[in-house]
Order: sequence, then structure tokens, then C-alpha cells
Amino acid sequence: MKRPILALSLLLAFAGCNSSQVEQTTKPSSDPMTKSNLVYPSTHKGETVDTYFGTQVTDPYRWLEDDMSDETAQWVKAQNKVTFDYLADIPFRDKLANRLAELLDYERVTAPFVEGDYSYFYKNDGLQNQSVLYRQKQDAEPEQFLNPNTFSEDGTTSLSKTYFSSDGSLLTYLISEGGSDWRTAITINTETLKEVTSQIKNIKFADVSWYRNEGFFYASYDKPEGSELSAKTDQHKIYYHELGTEQSNDKLVFGGTEQQKYRYVNTKVTKDNQYLIIDAAKSTSGNKLFIQDLTKANSELVTILDHFDSDTSLLDSDGSDLLFETNLNAPNKKVVKVDANNPSPENWQDFIPETDNVLNAVTGGGYIFAQYMVDAVSKVQQLDKTGKVIRTITLPGVGTASGFKGNKKQQSLYYTFTNYNTPKTIYSLSTQDGVSTEYRKSEVKFSAEDYDSKQVFYTSKDGTKIPMMLTFKKGLELNGKNPTILYGYGGFNISLKPSFSATTAAWLEQGGVYAVANLRGGGEYGKKWHKAGITLNKQNVFDDFIAAAEYLTQEKYTSSDYLAIRGGSNGGLLVGAVMLQRPELFKVALPAVGVLDMLRYHTFTAGAGWAYDYGTAEQNKEMFEYLLGYSPVHNVKPNIDYPATLVTTGDHDDRVVPAHSFKFAAHLQDKHTGSNPTLIRIETNAGHGAGTPISKTIEQYADIYGFTLYSMGLEAK
Repeated sequence: MKRPILALSLLLAFAGCNSSQVEQTTKPSSDPMTKSNLVYPSTHKGETVDTYFGTQVTDPYRWLEDDMSDETAQWVKAQNKVTFDYLADIPFRDKLANRLAELLDYERVTAPFVEGDYSYFYKNDGLQNQSVLYRQKQDAEPEQFLNPNTFSEDGTTSLSKTYFSSDGSLLTYLISEGGSDWRTAITINTETLKEVTSQIKNIKFADVSWYRNEGFFYASYDKPEGSELSAKTDQHKIYYHELGTEQSNDKLVFGGTEQQKYRYVNTKVTKDNQYLIIDAAKSTSGNKLFIQDLTKANSELVTILDHFDSDTSLLDSDGSDLLFETNLNAPNKKVVKVDANNPSPENWQDFIPETDNVLNAVTGGGYIFAQYMVDAVSKVQQLDKTGKVIRTITLPGVGTASGFKGNKKQQSLYYTFTNYNTPKTIYSLSTQDGVSTEYRKSEVKFSAEDYDSKQVFYTSKDGTKIPMMLTFKKGLELNGKNPTILYGYGGFNISLKPSFSATTAAWLEQGGVYAVANLRGGGEYGKKWHKAGITLNKQNVFDDFIAAAEYLTQEKYTSSDYLAIRGGSNGGLLVGAVMLQRPELFKVALPAVGVLDMLRYHTFTAGAGWAYDYGTAEQNKEMFEYLLGYSPVHNVKPNIDYPATLVTTGDHDDRVVPAHSFKFAAHLQDKHTGSNPTLIRIETNAGHGAGTPISKTIEQYADIYGFTLYSMGLEAK
């Protein structure tokens, strides 16, 4: 893959820019592990000032929000020229890239899933940019079904999701171009592979739900005016597409009125095609719920839930009997049963009661599998149709088990098991006796037996116990000199579960420690854990992460000279905030695709939907002042020696727009003092991370690990 650097010199790159926008700044360094004459593009400061509750806030780099301007494009080129020249000069960078390629060059196969007469699975021969979808009928040889590597020349168009009709004869699949969240739906006959209807454009944040073999429901936003990457999208609409017709004739089902204005809507049709379930939300937490009887012409939409106090979704149905998974009055979630004719909460009956552990339920083989998180590791129970526990599934070890899904007729289901030092292994589970049989073992070239992974608990600032998983090579000497990456997220009710990654294995082979902290704001201990890290409690997340770093140094796993912090998206915010609050604690900071401007995040794309976790600057004076107090873009101080920083983003990220990273990097380069480099790596034709080609993954991690080790004064082994 060609590295995205300029063919012209840095000076010529500037010559093509507006001279008022980009200048040169030289920051000499005496550190032998840092370039002595690193030249940053110095960014023009505008005069934009916003007023919040009587407080004026300057925003000198507002112009970088315009992703369609020539000035921003030239700034991106200039920054990438500096960054990629620097990374290319790291002596062992190519050695890391070669080893990453070796680790990723193995056949990867997913657990099979049954649709119609075929079993389908994804396979990657090794270094294919995108995994290929195969299928197999009984004992016949597998055949290639869909190859996303043929969708584009550079491998940046990916196969996002697949939706089969109930009999498996039709398939709608979604593709993403350049990592964008905007999808195109293509519908084919699974025997002839020929398209059977018009392509559907501009699907975003939604599933496809088949109704018989006649058509399907989907959701879309109106086409944004101006930039598709950053324009605000806040009214999601549900349409029904009848096969053989044009998208322009699709019927608007929901979301077309002011009363039905929601930021996120989605659909699910029951397997018997009797009911349409619609969930509608204004943020990433909490949804209303509606039901419509599809067997009656022009039937009314009936409200199940008329508030946003819970996350509730359909699990299964049997005629008019509906099962919903919900956290309404159950922070750790439960499953309830209700008749579709009287579906309101007062008629709900507990089917799987809430426990002390967080529940995620799936169905397969005519059973329900209750997957619990116990201190962020898996426990799985099998239940019958009455909700009676039949057995607890014996898992291969301590880690993450996922899968167990299938149709009601399957007697064998599949699941994968993994942890941080155990590559994913696929198991076949007999639903009759609960016996697991190894189906396929990973072929990754990594000696897992040479590494340990263990869970520890440490105490945060307010006394809360926080779990953390540590993975390292056996025989690790606790001398404070081990290069360590501390990873975190801490938001949106998302749980970090133990899982193997070949890219992480490359770090472990360098003698590195990989630490993952299960911070508040996540979902590891249910809704209460989530709420403890949102809005006016967000500092708890940062305190938890800082306490994790302090634990690692106190226990001599590492020290501040060898400690890097990494996180993406909301985790990028985490890294940005913490590196500014405790710069002396870390040697390297790696914020990826971060939400970094907390006063304006909600003005881009679907960002306003994150207000449940963050609050907004317009909400009230208290919330504004709280956000201003930690917003990374607004808290870079002059004359501070910040950690060596590599900000990473994609120029096509339409979820967390790259302007967040652009503005943060500009502030760092302007105000930071000392010898540590502060760089931004902007991947071209790339989005928030989904569908990233293998070739780009290798380049990205070679740069990230190379930068990290180089900044620590170490060399690659």
C-alpha cells in the first residue's frame, strides 16, 4: 500500500496553501530519541468567540471544522507530511510492520450460521483486505458467495451487514465506502446472485427487516445539505421497500412528522411476519417502543413504552407471546413476557428475573441462552421455553464466550471463546446435552502458552473497586521498566470483554504489558455502573483511568517513562482528558478518533444523540462549566511538557468528525513545550474504524507501536 505522504517537500506543500492559514514552526529537541528539528505546520488562529451563560469561549481553529474547504485539505496534507516523514525515520518501524503482517497472515474463519439450505461463514485467507462470505450445503465443498475485495480496488469498500429472508432465498447486504456510516443496500437472489430490486441509498444506523419475501423495512435520514461527513442528522425515518420498485416509491412508515421526530429508529419483524416492532430514541440510551399488527390492513401503531427510561428490545416471539429484554426497573437487565394484544409494562411478567450480573440473552435451537458478565467474564446458562434453567454451559476457560444463536430447528449451535492471550476458538454446542466440541482452532502464529492474563482490582479516587485485565509474557520482571499500554473506554454502557487480537499479540511479543481497565461509564456492572460515569459524573471515568495508571506504577509493572495510554472514540476523549490532567504520569498518549471538543460535539452528524452520556453546553450553566472543565480542546495549557502524542483519525469519519482531532492537535502543537513530539496521523479514505482493510491495519499499528517504543527510548525486538 502506498503511504499517504506528499510527493512535494513540506515547503512546497505550504506554498500551495493560503499563507494566512499555514506557517512553519520549529521546535528543537535535545532528546536523542526525538527528531532534533521537528517542523510542525503552525495553524492560523481565527477570531471566533462563543458565549455560554455570559462566559466567552474562544475557538481559534473553528475553520478546521469545514471538511470541504481547500484550506483544511492543505492543512491535512501538511500535517501528514510531517507525521509520516517522522514515522518513516523510526529505524525499526518496518520490522514491526513485517511482524504484524506475519501475525495477521493466517486463515481466519468465523462460526457458521444457517440460512435456508446453507451454512454461511466468513473466511480471510490471511492478508485479504476484507473477509469473504462463503456458504456450504451439507457435506458439499464450500463455495465463495460474496467477495468484498472486488467491491473496490483499494479494499476500502466493505461488506457491513447481511439480512436474509426467512427462507434464505433472498439477501439484502449493506456496503460501506471509505469507512462511512452511510450504507447502500443491495438485494439479490441467493441462488442466481442477481439483483432483484433497486439499490437503496443512504441507510444509516439501522437494520433491514424482511417482511415475507415481498419487501423490507429500513431507516434513513434525509440527505444532508453540504458536507455528508459533518452535517447534522436528527430525524430518522422508517420506510418500506417493495421488491421490484424504485427507492423513490418507498412508503414512509414512521418518522415523517414532528411528533415522530427521533434521532434513532429501528425495526424488527417477528419471525412469523405477524408484528412489526419499532424502537425510537433521541439518544444512545433509552427508547420508546411501538407495535403494529401486520396481519390487519391499515392497523394502528400501538405504544408499548411511551418514555425513554429503559433500553428495551424484542428477543423472541411465539404467536402473540412476546419476549422483551429490558432494564426497566432492572439495571442488570431481565427478560419479560407479554401478550401482543396488551403489551404495556403493567402486563409484563418476569421470564428471566434480574440477577446480580448483567444479562444478554439470545435464542437458538428452540432454547434461550442467558449470557451473563461476572466481573467482565462470561457465564452462560441454557433455558427452555418456560424459562427454566436446564444447565450452566461449561466453558473452556475464563474469558469471553459469544454466539449461541441459531434457528429453532438447529440441534448444534456455535460459539467462540477467547481472552487476551487465547486466540478465538470456535466450539460446537449440542443443545441436547450441553457438550461443547472444538470445531475450529485459530491458526495464528502466536505462542499463547508463553503468556499470562490475569484480573486485578484496584481502588479509584473515591474508593470504588475497579477491575483490570493484565496480559504479559510469563516471567515478567516487576522492575518498573516494562513498556505498557493502558487501554480504556468508559462510556455508553459498553463493556470491554477479554478478547484476543493479533495486533495486541505484536505488542506482547515486544515484552509489553497490555492492561485493560473496566471503567465506570461502561456496562460491566449494569446501568448503575454506566450512570456513575456520565454527565456530571464523567470525572469518575478519568479518575478510574488515572488510578489504573497509578496501580501499574506502584506495583512496578511499569513507570511513567514506559507507560502509554490508548483509547478510541469515547476512549479518545478519555485519553485526551487524562493526558492533560496528569501529563507527568504518562510517556505516550494515543487518542484515536476522539470526541475532543465537548462544547460542540453535538452540532455534528448524530452527535446530539450522545447527550445522555455527556450533557451539552447549552443544557444549563452547571453542565457547560463541567464540560468546559475537562474538554480536551479547551484545556491544553501553555508551557506544559505533555506526553509524546500521536493523534489518529480518518478523513472520512462521519461519526466522530475529524475536526475534533484537528483542533486538538493544533492546540497541542501551539502550546506544548519540551522535546516530546505531538503529531496527528490522518488516514485518507477511512472512517471511524469499521471495515478497515488489513493493509491499512498493518500500517496503522506499525506506526502506533513504532511511535510508542521510540518515544520510550526503546527498540523493537
